[in-house]
Amino acid sequence: MRLASNRELSVDAAPWHVLHVQARHERSIARYLSVHAADFYLPLYSERVRWSDRYVVTERPLFPGYIFLRYAPDQRISILSIPGVFRIMGDEPRNLVSNLELMRIREGLAQNLHLRPYSGVVVGTRVRVRSGALEGVDGVVRELRQNCEVLLSLAATHQQFLLKTTLDNVTVLV
Repeated sequence: MRLASNRELSVDAAPWHVLHVQARHERSIARYLSVHAADFYLPLYSERVRWSDRYVVTERPLFPGYIFLRYAPDQRISILSIPGVFRIMGDEPRNLVSNLELMRIREGLAQNLHLRPYSGVVVGTRVRVRSGALEGVDGVVRELRQNCEVLLSLAATHQQFLLKTTLDNVTVLV
């Protein structure tokens, strides 16, 4: 079941709000929105992933943690009460997404363009490990592939070692 949207996009229609939701719960929240008649758009891309015993094609959100929606003012409270919804991002024009932007994304996905999420992390970015045995340790991203390699240093010995982890498990340091 593809939950990309419950309505076609139109250039002239009202702009879209951004709904900030719990990551990895976008589809279940989109299902709820489709049942409760909210106008939403969840851009999904297909990716071939390896499970332990086989390869499968799965759909993932292009913007993890976000769903675009339009709603009537009287729906605001019911949308905010959905489990996993954090907030509806501001109502100022700079916080709204135009129909044209979403139409271009939809067309790009329909044409199978290689659109993928980008975390903003590049090789050389200083990061801190979020969880696990090395939680709180700072390092530098050395390589980005499926996961990332973070170069960590042991201060007392001036030795370095690599941690292979996911981008979800590191926080960018400013």
